[in-house]
Amino acid sequence: MISVQKITFNPFQENTYILFDETKECVIIDPGCYEEHEQDELKNFIDANGLTPVKLISTHSHIDHVLGNKFVMETYGIKLQIHKLDLQTLISVPTYAGNYGFTNYQACESPTSFFEEGDTITFGNSELDILFVPGHAPGHVVFVAREEKFVINGDCLFYGSVGRVDLPGGDEAILVHSIKTKLFTLSDEFVVYCGHGPETTIGFEKANNRFLR
Repeated sequence: MISVQKITFNPFQENTYILFDETKECVIIDPGCYEEHEQDELKNFIDANGLTPVKLISTHSHIDHVLGNKFVMETYGIKLQIHKLDLQTLISVPTYAGNYGFTNYQACESPTSFFEEGDTITFGNSELDILFVPGHAPGHVVFVAREEKFVINGDCLFYGSVGRVDLPGGDEAILVHSIKTKLFTLSDEFVVYCGHGPETTIGFEKANNRFLR
């Protein structure tokens, strides 16, 4: 059974997720920790719970979701995996990080392996399915825990809203189509863990999200 820990980091109030099961292996998703005290908070949770990070994965590579990549990779000796269509998004971060005040941002080593829709992320006794859900970013994916009925959905779907589409590679029509044809194929009871803000459910968003009517 997968447990989910959400920690909110950086001025964008980005939600970083640590997923772990009874084996104590864990995956770290979208580490947004930038300041030293934020890095300590992530590490302290992992240490306090006796977890062993085995994978670092990204829903997408906008700056607020990758600020802690280098720290995680160096601290735990693990590589980063992303969708290949988001590589340029990751590579471009150093060119604008200073504009957002992240003057000490350190780029991580570029990934050498990539996942695709249909691949499975495994850790401990658990697995996550990958769905390709572009529109907010070119290589945006979500991670689906089918047995536990939740999805780590990054910045696609929010409580009563959807991800912004005014950044490079964003496209409103593609995002709406992605949500309706991928996320909305999940059953209504699926919990949606978002990249910002509170959780929601597939059923609630189907019934109430005005951007998707």
